[in-house]
Amino acid sequence: MAIRNLKPRTPATRYYSISTFEEVTKTTPEKALLEKLSKSGGRGNTGRITSRHRGGGHKRMYRVIDFKRNKLVVPGKVSSIEYDPNRTCRIALIVYADGDKRYILAPNGLKVGDIVTSGPDSEINVGNTLPLRNMPLGTTVHNVELVAGRGGQLARSAGNACQVMAKEGEFCTLKLPSGEMRKIRLECFATIGQVGNSDYFNISWGKAGRSRWLGIRPQTRGMAMNPVDHPMGGGEGKSKSGGGRKHPKSPWGTLSKGLKTRHPKNASNKYIVKRRTK
Repeated sequence: MAIRNLKPRTPATRYYSISTFEEVTKTTPEKALLEKLSKSGGRGNTGRITSRHRGGGHKRMYRVIDFKRNKLVVPGKVSSIEYDPNRTCRIALIVYADGDKRYILAPNGLKVGDIVTSGPDSEINVGNTLPLRNMPLGTTVHNVELVAGRGGQLARSAGNACQVMAKEGEFCTLKLPSGEMRKIRLECFATIGQVGNSDYFNISWGKAGRSRWLGIRPQTRGMAMNPVDHPMGGGEGKSKSGGGRKHPKSPWGTLSKGLKTRHPKNASNKYIVKRRTK
């Protein structure tokens, strides 16, 4: 999980760094766990762009990940740690005692040959999944369910983890990676440990082409546009909206700085104990 800097033999490699992939033990994915992954190019079902700056990118196959971890009691052995082009963390191939194979997110410290289990009676070991009710306070967890049985939704990207802070009634209070304190029902499942590959966010892309490989197209600043194209376009020099001091807006006129986008009557507000911002 270390990062390797390339020698500056070209302008691009001067700032170019890559992961060493030292934890990856297998380079060929499990064929039965692959699915076709088609690209949208940022367009919805009407053919119109709904997400800008998307398109191109390298072809990929989707690795089916077991976010539910609902194979209870049956022990599984870690067969390999693999690279997944669809996410920032590594994935682990688990071979269960009954022959079933599944991919899970690979947490820090999980090695080939380790045994993982799921269920209320599982031990507090890295990679094991059990209900929040059975976890001691202070436990570091990832792949946390918001609704019991739906599958993990919180703390799934590289280096992320939640911490069990308190239990009261039917709820457990978790500290999320953002700093937010949130109540989750005690019957929801979570996996012990922190998601691996935590050095991912220290990688320097080095050149624009690496973003294009990921399917990210270039953005143009609103201030570089004409008034017909953007609320912040036009004016002599670097003027703010044609010489005035208007607030920054999106191309559709929505305020882009300081506007609270969360609905004040959102049903899940009652589960948030402390917001990530004061």
